[in-house]
Amino acid sequence: MAAALAAAKLAVDPTAGAAQIDYRNLDDDRPTRVEDAYPVERHAFEWILPWHFEAQAGAGRTHAIIPELSYGIFSNAQLGVKLAAAWLDENGRSNFGLSGVRVFGLYNFNTESPSLPAFSLRLDATLPVGELAASKAQVAVKALATRSWGRNRFHLNAAYTLNRVQRAAAVEGLPRWWAGAAVDRTLFRQSLLLVAETFVNKPETGGKAEVVGSLGVRYQLTTTSVLDFGVAQGFQSNRGPNPSLTVGISKAFALPGLMGGNRR
Repeated sequence: MAAALAAAKLAVDPTAGAAQIDYRNLDDDRPTRVEDAYPVERHAFEWILPWHFEAQAGAGRTHAIIPELSYGIFSNAQLGVKLAAAWLDENGRSNFGLSGVRVFGLYNFNTESPSLPAFSLRLDATLPVGELAASKAQVAVKALATRSWGRNRFHLNAAYTLNRVQRAAAVEGLPRWWAGAAVDRTLFRQSLLLVAETFVNKPETGGKAEVVGSLGVRYQLTTTSVLDFGVAQGFQSNRGPNPSLTVGISKAFALPGLMGGNRR
């Protein structure tokens, strides 16, 4: 009987089966920097609303809200756009404004097989929109790989920015380069994903590379919405440690009759 009800639900709403495991999808900064190598499903939309907080030793505090919309334009590919708004509290002075617009595309060249991991390339472009944005547009390329074993997955990401700026964005800027690794574990009965990562980040405007460690969770609230929470600790020898916190919610949806899955 349960199987028949599930089949009927999928016939009425083809997004349901994919959306019910959306908590497994590691998106950029949700809740960790490292993401998995899979795009959203074909013809599916994913709307994301995250809040990010960072405290830097001797450099004040930063709050950011970064709404994002992604679309599975065809099998194994997605396009997306982010709008970054930041509030900076530095030395008792506050500044609020836009910190740029980012557009991106991701293509999955290989779905995971017994012999090969999933592999994707992502292209990001930031536009200098707002007083807190970078001094000019930038473009970055990222390579992503994902390998599974049982309920666990291992991810590798590496990114490089192709051009330089004199002034970096307050938030959501592109670093000169960064590389990271993450491992996650799925708890199916609880609709919960646990993830841990570490990465090295080279700032765009100079300075030493920063090592960051992060922990995060993703929890399925409903069949189409996911809550994520992450904490991170970075270490910069010239400024000291900078803890950060991320909380977000996402919603998956699709136009009737269009969606076709390509997630694992």
